[in-house]
Amino acid sequence: MKFSQNIAVKEKIASYEFLKIEPFDISKRHTKPHRHNKYLELVFFLKGSGYHHLDTKPYQIMPPIAFLIHQEQVHHWSIDSVPEGYVVIIKESFLENVSDNVIRLQLNALRDLKKIDVDKKDSVLPLLFRALCAEMKQSQPNREVIESGLKAILAKLIDYTGNEISTSHTGIEQKFLELLSQNLKNSVTYYAEQLHTSSQNLNAVCKKCFQKSASDVIAEFIINEVKRQLLYTTKSVSDIAFDLQFKDSSNFTKVFKRHTGFTPLEYKKR
Repeated sequence: MKFSQNIAVKEKIASYEFLKIEPFDISKRHTKPHRHNKYLELVFFLKGSGYHHLDTKPYQIMPPIAFLIHQEQVHHWSIDSVPEGYVVIIKESFLENVSDNVIRLQLNALRDLKKIDVDKKDSVLPLLFRALCAEMKQSQPNREVIESGLKAILAKLIDYTGNEISTSHTGIEQKFLELLSQNLKNSVTYYAEQLHTSSQNLNAVCKKCFQKSASDVIAEFIINEVKRQLLYTTKSVSDIAFDLQFKDSSNFTKVFKRHTGFTPLEYKKR
């Protein structure tokens, strides 16, 4: 597989659409590594076999199963049989205008998940997807019906994870994660300024919500992005360090090795 200087960014939904729900396109059985342009993709398979490659790990497709692809992640499909399932694409504009705030909290509860195994006896989840697809095809889709259906789907998936919806969030942590997904920089001060708060307060929020410091949250995003750049592009280590605004390559290498146990070049060779 050939790699380019930059990771491809795909726009699978028209700019004026806030949400897309449709059957999985069987022509997308084999795709090239790419990331998404400011949207979350949820894919639910009822049939199919093969692999979903997400960042540095391949996940076997064993239906019924759901995959979540966040905008900063790189993924591609290697599906070796005719799949059956559904795709939900949620744009930021939808979340900015959603009337039911529970949907935001549900997505927060699913934020760190890559896949969700579903009970084979669950007949309700496929019906919910099918009903939403039908509503989206109406000449004037009912937004309240769509939000309620999406909320029901997310509730079912959360049940399978064992996670709980937290209502103790401040809102700052979600905006912080969104900024990290959109514009990654190695600076707590930068994000504090963007969020109109102090570095101390951002650090306190992160410790409360993530049990990590703000710098640790940033480091986690940076390490994951470096891995993507090393695996999916032809960029040099110095170019990656420069893009992420490290002072020099040696400092960048030390940070990467501290978190992974390998230098960037050692990791790439592996």
